[in-house]
Amino acid sequence: MKIPRKPLKKARIEIIPMIDTMFFLLVFFMLATLTMTAQYTLPVSLPCAAGVQDKPPQVVVVSVTKDGKLFCDQEQVGTPGQVAEQLVRYSQGNNQISVVINADSGVEHGRVVELMDVIRRSGLYKIAIGVQADG
Repeated sequence: MKIPRKPLKKARIEIIPMIDTMFFLLVFFMLATLTMTAQYTLPVSLPCAAGVQDKPPQVVVVSVTKDGKLFCDQEQVGTPGQVAEQLVRYSQGNNQISVVINADSGVEHGRVVELMDVIRRSGLYKIAIGVQADG
């Protein structure tokens, strides 16, 4: 009497666990890369606003710290007049450059308005105020 055998199953590679592992590795390396990136920013406490837009290309950042120090692209300058000189050097006749003013929330309003006036007199008219998103 012949005993019936079960047919042998073909070996197959399960691909779903491999895909899960690859996604995990991708996320791990993305997060690891972000933590290795050096952040070269000035500690300025920005006010909050609901409508925050991304930074446009060709941007010069002018920062005003809480104690009144002025920075033009992270280079400290003494007076608003020196900010205007820096902006003229950066723009080199290109008035399409945008200027973002990152003023600490504790800075007086008049100081920011004075800075905006100096920027306009230097020939740049695309001026934005830096804010943080709510939340």
